[in-house]
Amino acid sequence: MRIAISVSDKERAKGKDSPYFKALLVAGARPEEIELVTAGAADPALQDAKDFDGILLGGGEDVDPALYDEEKKYDNVKVNRKRDDFEFKLLDEARSSQLPVFGICRGTQLINVKFGGTLYQDLPSDAKIEFNHRQDEERDELTHTVTVSDHESHLGQVLNGHCHVNSLHHQAIKRVGRGLKITAYSEDGLVEAVEATGDYPYLVAVQWHPEEIAEQPEQKRILQQFVDQCQKKAQERRKNASAVS
Repeated sequence: MRIAISVSDKERAKGKDSPYFKALLVAGARPEEIELVTAGAADPALQDAKDFDGILLGGGEDVDPALYDEEKKYDNVKVNRKRDDFEFKLLDEARSSQLPVFGICRGTQLINVKFGGTLYQDLPSDAKIEFNHRQDEERDELTHTVTVSDHESHLGQVLNGHCHVNSLHHQAIKRVGRGLKITAYSEDGLVEAVEATGDYPYLVAVQWHPEEIAEQPEQKRILQQFVDQCQKKAQERRKNASAVS
Protein backbone atom coordinates (compact mmCIF):
# COMPACT_ATOMS: atom_id res chain seq x y z
CA MET A 1 0.00 0.00 0.00
CA ARG A 2 1.13 3.54 -0.78
CA ILE A 3 -0.64 6.71 0.36
CA ALA A 4 0.28 10.19 -0.87
CA ILE A 5 -0.31 13.14 1.46
CA SER A 6 -0.22 16.43 -0.45
CA VAL A 7 0.98 19.25 1.80
CA SER A 8 2.85 22.55 1.73
CA ASP A 9 6.64 22.64 1.36
CA LYS A 10 6.88 23.70 5.00
CA GLU A 11 4.83 20.74 6.13
CA ARG A 12 6.76 18.28 3.99
CA ALA A 13 9.99 19.43 5.63
CA LYS A 14 8.70 18.01 8.94
CA GLY A 15 8.91 14.51 7.49
CA LYS A 16 7.81 11.85 9.96
CA ASP A 17 7.09 14.57 12.53
CA SER A 18 4.21 15.91 10.39
CA PRO A 19 0.86 15.47 12.17
CA TYR A 20 -0.53 14.03 8.92
CA PHE A 21 2.17 11.36 8.85
CA LYS A 22 1.69 10.54 12.53
CA ALA A 23 -2.10 10.39 12.18
CA LEU A 24 -1.96 7.76 9.44
CA LEU A 25 0.36 5.70 11.64
CA VAL A 26 -2.28 5.90 14.39
CA ALA A 27 -4.83 4.77 11.81
CA GLY A 28 -2.83 1.65 10.91
CA ALA A 29 -0.54 2.61 8.05
CA ARG A 30 3.18 1.77 8.20
CA PRO A 31 5.88 4.46 7.77
CA GLU A 32 7.09 3.02 4.47
CA GLU A 33 3.54 3.23 3.08
CA ILE A 34 3.26 7.02 3.46
CA GLU A 35 4.70 9.73 1.17
CA LEU A 36 4.49 13.47 1.80
CA VAL A 37 4.28 15.13 -1.62
CA THR A 38 4.30 18.76 -2.74
CA ALA A 39 4.02 20.79 -5.91
CA GLY A 40 7.74 21.54 -5.60
CA ALA A 41 8.91 17.95 -5.07
CA ALA A 42 11.95 17.18 -7.19
CA ASP A 43 11.21 13.47 -7.53
CA PRO A 44 8.90 12.95 -10.54
CA ALA A 45 7.85 9.59 -9.09
CA LEU A 46 5.94 11.52 -6.45
CA GLN A 47 3.90 13.47 -8.97
CA ASP A 48 1.57 10.76 -10.29
CA ALA A 49 -1.46 9.73 -8.24
CA LYS A 50 -1.72 6.50 -10.26
CA ASP A 51 1.30 5.15 -8.39
CA PHE A 52 -0.57 5.34 -5.10
CA ASP A 53 -3.49 3.56 -3.47
CA GLY A 54 -4.99 6.66 -1.89
CA ILE A 55 -4.61 10.45 -1.80
CA LEU A 56 -4.92 12.76 1.20
CA LEU A 57 -5.18 16.47 0.41
CA GLY A 58 -4.02 18.40 3.47
CA GLY A 59 -4.42 21.91 4.83
CA GLY A 60 -2.47 25.06 4.11
CA GLU A 61 -2.81 28.04 1.82
CA ASP A 62 -6.09 29.36 0.42
CA VAL A 63 -7.38 28.19 -2.96
CA ASP A 64 -6.97 30.83 -5.66
CA PRO A 65 -10.38 32.59 -6.02
CA ALA A 66 -9.80 32.78 -9.78
CA LEU A 67 -10.48 29.04 -9.86
CA TYR A 68 -14.08 29.73 -8.83
CA ASP A 69 -14.42 32.84 -10.99
CA GLU A 70 -13.88 35.45 -8.30
CA GLU A 71 -11.26 38.10 -7.67
CA LYS A 72 -9.31 38.10 -4.43
CA LYS A 73 -11.31 40.29 -2.03
CA TYR A 74 -9.19 40.44 1.12
CA ASP A 75 -5.53 40.82 2.02
CA ASN A 76 -5.68 37.78 4.29
CA VAL A 77 -6.39 35.49 1.33
CA LYS A 78 -3.00 33.85 0.77
CA VAL A 79 -2.80 31.62 -2.29
CA ASN A 80 -0.34 29.17 -3.85
CA ARG A 81 -1.50 28.64 -7.43
CA LYS A 82 1.29 26.15 -8.13
CA ARG A 83 -0.05 23.94 -5.38
CA ASP A 84 -3.64 24.39 -6.57
CA ASP A 85 -2.70 23.24 -10.08
CA PHE A 86 -0.66 20.32 -8.73
CA GLU A 87 -3.50 19.11 -6.52
CA PHE A 88 -6.08 19.55 -9.28
CA LYS A 89 -3.91 17.20 -11.35
CA LEU A 90 -3.58 14.74 -8.45
CA LEU A 91 -7.33 14.78 -7.96
CA ASP A 92 -7.99 14.20 -11.67
CA GLU A 93 -5.62 11.22 -11.70
CA ALA A 94 -7.03 9.85 -8.47
CA ARG A 95 -10.58 10.01 -9.78
CA SER A 96 -9.66 8.42 -13.11
CA SER A 97 -8.15 5.48 -11.16
CA GLN A 98 -11.02 5.39 -8.63
CA LEU A 99 -8.58 5.94 -5.75
CA PRO A 100 -9.76 6.72 -2.22
CA VAL A 101 -9.54 10.48 -1.60
CA PHE A 102 -9.61 12.21 1.76
CA GLY A 103 -9.63 16.00 2.11
CA ILE A 104 -8.76 18.01 5.20
CA CYS A 105 -9.53 21.75 5.59
CA ARG A 106 -7.94 23.34 2.48
CA GLY A 107 -8.20 19.92 0.85
CA THR A 108 -11.96 20.00 1.33
CA GLN A 109 -12.17 23.47 -0.16
CA LEU A 110 -9.99 22.49 -3.13
CA ILE A 111 -12.15 19.43 -3.82
CA ASN A 112 -15.27 21.59 -3.73
CA VAL A 113 -13.78 24.11 -6.16
CA LYS A 114 -12.64 21.31 -8.47
CA PHE A 115 -16.25 20.08 -8.55
CA GLY A 116 -17.45 23.56 -9.54
CA GLY A 117 -18.30 24.92 -6.10
CA THR A 118 -17.40 28.22 -4.47
CA LEU A 119 -15.95 29.38 -1.14
CA TYR A 120 -16.44 32.08 1.44
CA GLN A 121 -13.16 33.94 1.01
CA ASP A 122 -13.19 35.13 4.62
CA LEU A 123 -15.81 33.90 7.06
CA PRO A 124 -15.96 36.94 9.38
CA SER A 125 -16.40 39.21 6.34
CA ASP A 126 -18.63 37.08 4.11
CA ALA A 127 -20.74 34.78 6.28
CA LYS A 128 -23.10 34.93 9.22
CA ILE A 129 -21.16 32.89 11.76
CA GLU A 130 -21.82 32.57 15.47
CA PHE A 131 -18.30 31.80 16.69
CA ASN A 132 -14.67 32.02 15.60
CA HIS A 133 -13.90 29.16 13.22
CA ARG A 134 -10.18 30.01 13.42
CA GLN A 135 -9.76 29.16 17.08
CA ASP A 136 -7.32 30.93 19.37
CA GLU A 137 -6.87 27.76 21.41
CA GLU A 138 -4.19 25.14 20.74
CA ARG A 139 -4.63 23.13 17.53
CA ASP A 140 -5.65 20.01 19.42
CA GLU A 141 -8.35 21.73 21.48
CA LEU A 142 -11.96 20.74 20.70
CA THR A 143 -13.95 23.95 20.27
CA HIS A 144 -17.27 23.13 18.58
CA THR A 145 -19.61 20.36 17.49
CA VAL A 146 -20.21 18.89 14.05
CA THR A 147 -23.52 17.14 13.34
CA VAL A 148 -23.86 14.43 10.70
CA SER A 149 -26.67 15.20 8.24
CA ASP A 150 -26.43 12.02 6.13
CA HIS A 151 -26.33 8.93 8.32
CA GLU A 152 -25.92 6.62 5.30
CA SER A 153 -22.70 8.38 4.29
CA HIS A 154 -19.17 7.12 4.94
CA LEU A 155 -18.88 9.72 7.69
CA GLY A 156 -22.20 8.64 9.16
CA GLN A 157 -20.93 5.08 9.39
CA VAL A 158 -18.13 6.03 11.79
CA LEU A 159 -19.69 8.88 13.78
CA ASN A 160 -22.55 8.48 16.21
CA GLY A 161 -24.55 11.46 14.99
CA HIS A 162 -22.06 14.14 15.99
CA CYS A 163 -18.55 14.77 17.24
CA HIS A 164 -16.48 17.53 18.82
CA VAL A 165 -13.77 19.01 16.60
CA ASN A 166 -11.08 21.65 16.37
CA SER A 167 -11.52 24.61 13.98
CA LEU A 168 -8.59 26.21 12.17
CA HIS A 169 -10.00 27.87 9.06
CA HIS A 170 -11.08 31.32 7.86
CA GLN A 171 -12.64 30.02 4.63
CA ALA A 172 -15.37 27.44 4.01
CA ILE A 173 -17.63 25.95 1.36
CA LYS A 174 -20.25 28.40 0.09
CA ARG A 175 -21.91 26.71 -2.90
CA VAL A 176 -21.41 22.95 -2.97
CA GLY A 177 -19.91 21.56 -6.16
CA ARG A 178 -21.81 19.30 -8.55
CA GLY A 179 -21.22 15.66 -7.72
CA LEU A 180 -20.76 16.33 -4.01
CA LYS A 181 -23.23 15.97 -1.15
CA ILE A 182 -23.15 17.58 2.29
CA THR A 183 -22.72 15.08 5.12
CA ALA A 184 -22.19 17.33 8.17
CA TYR A 185 -22.78 20.88 9.42
CA SER A 186 -21.49 23.08 12.24
CA GLU A 187 -23.82 24.55 14.87
CA ASP A 188 -24.01 27.81 12.91
CA GLY A 189 -24.85 26.12 9.62
CA LEU A 190 -21.52 25.96 7.81
CA VAL A 191 -20.75 22.92 5.67
CA GLU A 192 -18.30 20.78 7.64
CA ALA A 193 -18.07 17.67 5.45
CA VAL A 194 -18.84 16.52 1.91
CA GLU A 195 -18.62 13.28 -0.03
CA ALA A 196 -18.85 12.22 -3.65
CA THR A 197 -22.31 11.28 -4.89
CA GLY A 198 -23.06 8.35 -7.16
CA ASP A 199 -20.99 5.19 -7.24
CA TYR A 200 -17.53 6.67 -6.56
CA PRO A 201 -16.00 4.26 -4.00
CA TYR A 202 -14.60 6.75 -1.48
CA LEU A 203 -14.20 10.52 -1.54
CA VAL A 204 -14.64 12.12 1.88
CA ALA A 205 -13.62 15.62 2.92
CA VAL A 206 -13.86 17.36 6.31
CA GLN A 207 -13.34 20.99 7.26
CA TRP A 208 -11.66 20.33 10.62
CA HIS A 209 -8.21 18.81 11.28
CA PRO A 210 -8.54 15.18 12.44
CA GLU A 211 -4.78 14.69 12.13
CA GLU A 212 -4.28 17.07 15.08
CA ILE A 213 -6.70 15.08 17.27
CA ALA A 214 -6.12 11.58 15.90
CA GLU A 215 -6.16 9.97 19.35
CA GLN A 216 -9.81 11.00 19.78
CA PRO A 217 -11.88 7.84 19.11
CA GLU A 218 -14.16 9.48 16.52
CA GLN A 219 -11.29 11.02 14.60
CA LYS A 220 -9.29 7.81 14.69
CA ARG A 221 -12.23 5.95 13.17
CA ILE A 222 -12.45 8.49 10.32
CA LEU A 223 -8.75 8.09 9.56
CA GLN A 224 -8.94 4.30 9.88
CA GLN A 225 -11.79 4.23 7.39
CA PHE A 226 -9.62 6.06 4.84
CA VAL A 227 -6.63 3.76 5.45
CA ASP A 228 -8.88 0.70 5.16
CA GLN A 229 -10.11 1.96 1.78
CA CYS A 230 -6.50 2.43 0.66
CA GLN A 231 -5.65 -1.11 1.75
CA LYS A 232 -8.57 -2.44 -0.28
CA LYS A 233 -7.34 -0.51 -3.33
CA ALA A 234 -3.84 -1.94 -2.86
CA GLN A 235 -5.25 -5.46 -2.70
CA GLU A 236 -7.25 -4.81 -5.85
CA ARG A 237 -4.11 -3.52 -7.60
CA ARG A 238 -2.13 -6.65 -6.62
CA LYS A 239 -4.97 -8.92 -7.76
CA ASN A 240 -5.15 -7.19 -11.15
CA ALA A 241 -1.36 -7.36 -11.55
CA SER A 242 -1.42 -11.09 -10.82
CA ALA A 243 -4.21 -11.64 -13.36
CA VAL A 244 -2.19 -9.86 -16.05
CA SER A 245 0.99 -11.82 -15.33
